Amino acid sequence: MAKFAPNEIMSLVGAAPRYDLAESYGPDLRLGDLLDADALANLSLGYGTPAGDPRLRQAIAEMVGVGPDAVVTTVGGMQALFLAGFVLLGPGDEAVTTSPLFPQARTVLETMGATVRTVPVTFAQGYRPDLAAFRPLLSAKTKLVSLASPQNPSGVALSPAFLGALLGLMAEISPEAYLLVDETYREAAHGQDPVAPSAVTLSPKVISTASLSKAHGAPGLRLGWAATRDPDLREQLVLAKFNTVICCSAVDEALALTLIDRRGPILAERRQRMADGLALTSAWVEAHAARIAWVRPDAGAICCLRLKPVFDDAAVARFSAELAKQGVRLAAGSWFGDEPRVFRLGFGLLAMPDLAAALAGLASALDRL
Repeated sequence: MAKFAPNEIMSLVGAAPRYDLAESYGPDLRLGDLLDADALANLSLGYGTPAGDPRLRQAIAEMVGVGPDAVVTTVGGMQALFLAGFVLLGPGDEAVTTSPLFPQARTVLETMGATVRTVPVTFAQGYRPDLAAFRPLLSAKTKLVSLASPQNPSGVALSPAFLGALLGLMAEISPEAYLLVDETYREAAHGQDPVAPSAVTLSPKVISTASLSKAHGAPGLRLGWAATRDPDLREQLVLAKFNTVICCSAVDEALALTLIDRRGPILAERRQRMADGLALTSAWVEAHAARIAWVRPDAGAICCLRLKPVFDDAAVARFSAELAKQGVRLAAGSWFGDEPRVFRLGFGLLAMPDLAAALAGLASALDRL
């Protein structure tokens, strides 16, 4: 009966500790930040279109650099990943992804019955995949290569040059394959850092997925999208959506459009908050460099820490228990398929005084080891 593997990452939607450093986004927006009472009062609660509200698709298309007919709205970014897997994969097909990664992204591939081949990306290599490692894993049976940029859990981004070279390799070995790039954190730049262009502009064989959950602070809207310049694939995504959920919530789509219309000041405030959190985290890592290493993220509100070998395996096992005593939670690397001494730290959720207190709790836990 089991179709989906359990994972402790599910604990993130349960009760939170005093200092939650396991979360991967900033503070949630409030309904009042987006509420236009008159507009919502007159909003029809009938069925929406399977492709999504045309005005919303136009707004998303302008964000990613394609036409509105390339966009399909989805019930969160997770449904976008699911629909792509559902349309492209079946028993006997092959998919390629990396590890560590967001666990549900791999579960989608496995649930479709595909054979999943994995390219390891490690802390030691800065979570930057080696293009040559993809060649032996690609084949004529490969139908989907699924990546994220910036990656979860590391926040490390993949360059357009790398993605272009990978597309060339796929065209050579796996001509039927599509490259899916989950770009949920693409707009979560730090301060004044530039926002990377969407990978969907690179080729019609690219699918870009994203949502308003992370960079924009609205996971409760459950509004995401898939974008592709392949009209046949886009039609299949629309049909798959229609045959599963029919359409997105009209209320969610209306609020999402308001959010995107107001995204300038919303993103500016959140990007500055992430820059401040990154600076505080960087200073903390430097102060504790004898015991902790990290990979500095390119974007997003997350990074990976690794306990140094001065701690043996038993000490690593005690670390989480010590954190709990301090009221601090980190995301275990094992949730993402990483080594036990790696942890994901989120620096965008807490206010700066609370982040400083949480980092002090981390230091105390290290001291107790």
